[in-house]
Amino acid sequence: MASDAVQRLADEPVDHRFKGLPPDAQAAGLTVGELAAQGRDLYTGGFTTPVLTLDADALEHNLAVLGEYSARHGLAFAPHGKTCMAPQLFERQLAHGAWGITAAVPHQARVYRAFGIPRIFLANELVDPAALRWVAAELAADPGFRFVCYVDSVRGVQLMDRALQGHGAVLDVVVELGAGEGARTGARTDEDCRAVADAVAATATLRLVGIAGYEAEVPDADPEKVHVWLRRLTGLAAEFDKAGRFGPEVEEIVVSAGGSAWFDAVADVFAELPELSRPMLKLLRSGAYVSHDHGWYGRLTPFNRVPEEGGLRPAFRLWTQVVSRPSPTQAFVNAGKRDIAYDLGLPEAELVRDALDGTERPATGIRVVKLSDQHAWLETGSAEDVQVGDWVALGMSHPCTIFEKWPLIPVVEADGKVTEYVRTFF
Repeated sequence: MASDAVQRLADEPVDHRFKGLPPDAQAAGLTVGELAAQGRDLYTGGFTTPVLTLDADALEHNLAVLGEYSARHGLAFAPHGKTCMAPQLFERQLAHGAWGITAAVPHQARVYRAFGIPRIFLANELVDPAALRWVAAELAADPGFRFVCYVDSVRGVQLMDRALQGHGAVLDVVVELGAGEGARTGARTDEDCRAVADAVAATATLRLVGIAGYEAEVPDADPEKVHVWLRRLTGLAAEFDKAGRFGPEVEEIVVSAGGSAWFDAVADVFAELPELSRPMLKLLRSGAYVSHDHGWYGRLTPFNRVPEEGGLRPAFRLWTQVVSRPSPTQAFVNAGKRDIAYDLGLPEAELVRDALDGTERPATGIRVVKLSDQHAWLETGSAEDVQVGDWVALGMSHPCTIFEKWPLIPVVEADGKVTEYVRTFF
């Protein structure tokens, strides 16, 4: 059952803020919910190009697969919400068994709370005083709210403690273990981790509840190196527990890792954890799975290594239109850097839909070779490959930068009907 806040998204007017939606829907004064109820056909219902779509069947498949994978391996799941920033999808992730939603920055956590997310794991050290005071107020206002964040430095602990003093909150924190020299954030050595834990213990505003990190940052990551680092992470958790670093009021010890490229390694190593002095929350944080993609994560997904465990389907498709065909080997469609994710590679042409008869065919011989702000440059094999007016569907890499460019995304059923719209908040 959708929350009141999510239900209210259906009351938004269909207007100029939302790319690709039918202009006549705005003229008729329709809300998003009213437009969804009409079940318009994507191709004949007045949608304009470019328009990004989500495949309804692929979306549901992906949500189910990771929910089932996590449960099968005894993992709690807090998918990274930065990927989609879509409360409707957060609710579906929770319905598929997610423990909570991961965030990277305070703005994301504020969006989550606006839509009633009960548990947030912030995978960053939080040292902004205003944001810390906001978290303290949320915790005080809602005893059922759970918030956990990283700490990775003694100075960070000191800043957090200073900001929280006098606000009546005790903030749960996990020490972040860095993935190695030259990697991203996190305490670099085991001794650094111990020093951060000692600093937490010296405060009355922070409570150490576990250890966490991000294995994809392991330099030159391969299965062996990732497994070695993960065992270092779990070894620290066991060491901290044996040394009594988790206070008696800590009901469960959090051990967290797992992006979208190595969750099989996380499952392997977390399964090896010995019993600790109290229950463990083995928390996986993969986020890109929800839509998957046509390139980067298609190559990196652990399901390529363990196909017997399942598989993900690319759910995104960007429909563009040919607006110029200046030569037999060159064509231009009306979407570019403002609409297309390109940080992990150029998009791939997937399908062509004929402008005259609506037939679809594979985009054989068509290749995206360059992007301008509002155009993609296509290289074609022959004059017959594509014509002015044809729709060309592009597949893209990197869900995080696909979602962020589209504030309202039609969800398309197998028969081409659009019965839902996913709202994003970046």
